[in-house]
Amino acid sequence: MIIAYLIASVTIALLLFVCRNRVASIALMTLFVLIQCSLTVYEFIIKDMADAVYFKPDALALIMLSALTVVTIPALIHKSNYINPEDDSPRVRGIYQGAMVLLVMALSAAYLSSHIAVTWIFVEITTLSASALVFHRRNAGSIEATWKYIFVCSISLVFVFIGILLLGISLGNAQQFDLQYDMLVAIAPSLDTFWIKIAFVFIFAGYTAKFGLVPMYTAGIDAKDKAPAPAAGLFSSVLMNVGFVGVFRMWQIVAHTSVLPWAANVVTAAALLSVVVAAVYLIKVKNVKRMLAYSSVEHMGVVALGLAAGGVGYFAAILHLVLHTFAKSALFFQVGHIYRIYHTKNIYHIGNYLKYNRAGAVLLLLGFVCITATPPSGLFISELMVFKSIFEAGSFIALAFVLILLTIIIWALGKNFFKMLFTPAPTCGQIENVKVSTLETATQFVLLALVFWLGLCPPQCFVDLINEAVQLLTH
Repeated sequence: MIIAYLIASVTIALLLFVCRNRVASIALMTLFVLIQCSLTVYEFIIKDMADAVYFKPDALALIMLSALTVVTIPALIHKSNYINPEDDSPRVRGIYQGAMVLLVMALSAAYLSSHIAVTWIFVEITTLSASALVFHRRNAGSIEATWKYIFVCSISLVFVFIGILLLGISLGNAQQFDLQYDMLVAIAPSLDTFWIKIAFVFIFAGYTAKFGLVPMYTAGIDAKDKAPAPAAGLFSSVLMNVGFVGVFRMWQIVAHTSVLPWAANVVTAAALLSVVVAAVYLIKVKNVKRMLAYSSVEHMGVVALGLAAGGVGYFAAILHLVLHTFAKSALFFQVGHIYRIYHTKNIYHIGNYLKYNRAGAVLLLLGFVCITATPPSGLFISELMVFKSIFEAGSFIALAFVLILLTIIIWALGKNFFKMLFTPAPTCGQIENVKVSTLETATQFVLLALVFWLGLCPPQCFVDLINEAVQLLTH
């Protein structure tokens, strides 16, 4: 199925690149959404069975693929309303749509990959397709962001490639094995710990460009700012998830070696620095999309802390990642509405949003509750579990430090959100009375509803999937 999916997706993307008929483009996008949904259902049916040689739908892959499919539907269905009328030429529209299809395809394949090198290949494809989306506006800012994104991500993926080579060296006399994840986990105790350490550093540092952690987080900030709202929604959620998947697969290997405590210290340091960076920038940020982008850096720091702490933190990390995916994508989609009304991303030029888009304002308020992990947000549950894992690991200083930083972040986000909602905008004369589609906002409410539902009363099948995803971790 996965091979047929890849062929069909590439074909649809190429047709979208050359298609100049709007109706035909809509039909092709609808066809891709149906194919994406079919792939997700099929992978659940053949769970834990090989799909072609280098793909296997294990529990983690199914969780990430499901989240991707859910977010992809509104991102592709509502895409036409986020393209500026002056940019809505058939050529620009075709490039945008084709790049979106390739991005979703590459993410799906990266999630399902059972081979470390194949994962690397598809993560590289996400860089190329995402770059086309960052360049969409074709202005000076977009050009700068595109080159920065390509440069940083390319360097980071070179690090991953070096890490893969070093991992091969660590096999030593076991080099008859290939780099399938299952085989690497099985022989992990016999791997050379020196080379494992170096390989982990390179792979972890490389994947932080997608994961959104220090040191390589910078490229994603500009990319989310310059890309159209639906693409930015994917960048801040499912694209960051693929970085987590890359790190998590390596963590499953490290967890079966004596290197685990050392690796936990490396991840903890990167996570704490990421939360610090988010707190510092959120205090002074003026751009609403950059505000949400730095909020994502903070949340990925929390996810990494759960991974490093172990225990219930493993479960909490995956749960937090999924809930963040739905919350942050909904908010980025809503930013597209804000831009259509105010024609600016500057928080200080946005105000009285409740007056101009009541449904959108309610969603913005609920989104604030979600991303600040305020009860009854589902993210409150996952963050509480992360804090519990840190406490049980005995990292009391790190826990206190994180709680102080999160308090600062909540204050900074609250100041900006409530200003946009209730404070009069200084440029009120330039505000247009734009009618926002009810269907668009409805899909965003559905995404936020998932955050509350999956966090507060998750279905047993979802809980079982997460438990199965972390069962190989012995820490």
